[in-house]
Amino acid sequence: MDENYYELKHKQYLTKLRELLKQLPPYCGEFMRGIENNTSVLTRYGYAVDLRTFFQFLVSDGAFAGLNSDIRSITLEQLDALKIVDFELFIEYVTYYIHGDKETINKERAKARKLATLRSFYKYFYKKGMLNNTPPALVDLPKIHQKNIIRLEPDEIARLLDTAQDGGSLSAGQKKYHQYTRLRDVAILTLFLGTGIRISELVGVNLEDVNFMADEFCITRKGGNQDILAFGAETRSALLNYMKEREAITSLPGHEAALFLSIQRKRISVRAVENLVKKYAALAAPLKTITPHKLRSTYGTMLYRETGDIYLVADVLGHKDVNTTRKHYAAISEDRRRLAAKVIKLREDDERITNSGQPEKPEKSEQPCQTDGA
Repeated sequence: MDENYYELKHKQYLTKLRELLKQLPPYCGEFMRGIENNTSVLTRYGYAVDLRTFFQFLVSDGAFAGLNSDIRSITLEQLDALKIVDFELFIEYVTYYIHGDKETINKERAKARKLATLRSFYKYFYKKGMLNNTPPALVDLPKIHQKNIIRLEPDEIARLLDTAQDGGSLSAGQKKYHQYTRLRDVAILTLFLGTGIRISELVGVNLEDVNFMADEFCITRKGGNQDILAFGAETRSALLNYMKEREAITSLPGHEAALFLSIQRKRISVRAVENLVKKYAALAAPLKTITPHKLRSTYGTMLYRETGDIYLVADVLGHKDVNTTRKHYAAISEDRRRLAAKVIKLREDDERITNSGQPEKPEKSEQPCQTDGA
């Protein structure tokens, strides 16, 4: 696969990370270099953002308020003196805070990620002997409440694709662009629903990655690993229809390899794909909030219902841990367990069972019961 797209994203986040590290204490750069071989640049950038939020809390509302005005002046010795309560206060703080003109709200998952960042940070310097304590490891992670997984039902899938195909329910303004994007949009939606591809994988697909001889295409997974996904007849048809149109488009320099293009003839962005899914889903399933990830979940649901093979679903979706897949499709497993309870009969219909569902009392025997010693 042509790595240009992924190399570009890597360079963009590497540049953003380097700029952010200039705002942090120097030892944060040492931490990033130390974990570089085991993390992606996007992960490290997320760590840097979380550390900046933590340091800003310390100098504004936390233990160093009035002591340090610049977060770059915070020393490891000061961090080593922090107590468990300081981190508990931080988790409480990030639930809702205002920094500058920006208002931020964090729920359980975001707070758990921030605490995980601090755990990794302290663990790294503890192993190097530069910190003597790791209080973040003693703070309980926020309880994560499982969300109800929203999926499309078969009739909603049909309406979604029909809406993208004919555009009949679109507004007058949307119809002006629909004539130029119809085949592309149908191909994108069909690819989501027919393969379970991630949005980051979809926008990175190049023309040369699609092999119609084998009905498969190459993608780059999270973490940079390459994989092959197969597609069925419906996806093949949608891709071929779009491919005829795509071959007639002259893309802008630097975007020649991209499979999916925007109206501006550039590689389509993640935001643009999110918007087109939202647009059609609002008409096809107005009571549900549908995102590209929900389309991926819909595919996983259909595959699991058809096969009952959780390992196959995990493999196709690119989950490294099957427990991740099992967690997402636990509700379906429960449905199958209920079905198992109903199909197993322990006894044939018993004539002694009355219409009320209560067993009839056996008639008294004319012979007296025999007892021991009688």
